[in-house]
Amino acid sequence: MLDAIVIGGGPAGLQATLTLGRMHRDVLLLDSGTYRNATVEHMQNFITHDGRDPAELRRIARKDIAAYDTAEIRELTVDSVRRAGDGFEVIVGDEVLATRKIVLATGVRDTLPDVPGIAEAWGREIAHCPYCHGHEFAGERVAILGTERAEHLTALLGNIASELIVLDQDSVREVERTNFGLRITLDDETIGVGGMFIATEVSQQAPFAEQLGVDLYESGFVEIDAMGRTSVPGVFAAGDLGHVPALPGPMPSVATAIAAGVIAGSVCNMELAMPAHTAG
Repeated sequence: MLDAIVIGGGPAGLQATLTLGRMHRDVLLLDSGTYRNATVEHMQNFITHDGRDPAELRRIARKDIAAYDTAEIRELTVDSVRRAGDGFEVIVGDEVLATRKIVLATGVRDTLPDVPGIAEAWGREIAHCPYCHGHEFAGERVAILGTERAEHLTALLGNIASELIVLDQDSVREVERTNFGLRITLDDETIGVGGMFIATEVSQQAPFAEQLGVDLYESGFVEIDAMGRTSVPGVFAAGDLGHVPALPGPMPSVATAIAAGVIAGSVCNMELAMPAHTAG
């Protein structure tokens, strides 16, 4: 039986695996190869890595983990998870993997507004986080799609963009990538902007939290405590899929995902070393 299985190979999962590996725990990371920032070419707002390709960060992290004999990474998609006695079973095809602990780091899925062209520009000229992508549009005309977050985004981008335009989604017919940014076709005109911010519908990337019966908020995010523990003893969560009750939602960034991975991995190790400290 493994000490821990980490599901999800993004920053949170990689960091949790590294932390457990450094403590000589038999830990297996299962990575489906699906990442929320897959279309992003440059991650930002992360010291020493500002502007680095996220794929390069994952490559470096995997190399770090490979230095620890008890840590393993397998590129496999998990089919399901379940409780089994005092531990858990992770099903991958015909294989059943037994583990004492599970760290969920599967992230979330963004459903984009139903406007032609948005998907092609997503993660490049179109984004949802001004901390990650706002500076790249400095001095340019920037569109905000939808009124739901318009006031919030206008306040954050006001000293970055040269002009902010709030667009009603129903009036947008098409978005096209161009050499200067985006061409947006509206009902009665066509405008050019350097970039655009949108709101997405967010849902769990994988069904494992529900399969394990952990508590979820009405929003669908996993409820965790300050130590990354879920409501099910032995199950931890790190990254965009969950947050503590004090926050209105996750704070999605590579830096916060890595921090969450450190916490979940460390507390997971503590519970393995000192079972009496396991949350009940």
